[in-house]
Amino acid sequence: MTLTPELIATIEQYDEQKRFKYLLEEVIKHQEIWILVDEQGCMMLNTEDGDSVPVWPNKVFAEGWITDDWSQCKAEVISLSIWQSRWTPGLETDDIAIVVFPNQEEGVVIFPDEFDFELSEQAQKKS
Repeated sequence: MTLTPELIATIEQYDEQKRFKYLLEEVIKHQEIWILVDEQGCMMLNTEDGDSVPVWPNKVFAEGWITDDWSQCKAEVISLSIWQSRWTPGLETDDIAIVVFPNQEEGVVIFPDEFDFELSEQAQKKS
């Protein structure tokens, strides 16, 4: 499915649960996750659960966050296999949560092992 400006606008209006479901579907379909990085590494958000890594389903939505304080960032893709083998254990060790497909107001905050479980569940639905 091509992301037209109209479709992007519609998806951006989804509530946090619908964006979460959309991200899971897209990650399984394309086998990749998008983050933002700068010269110091991965960008983080401060949430009620502490530091969190925001993730997006594709480059377009990640790049939508490259503004103001994050204007020096670039969108970076991580393959799902690398995410699961390196990022999940690393985030767990560092006690860092994930903010799934945030908009400017909200996003589902989830711990790395729970995110991995949800991805596995989505993959089983697709097989």
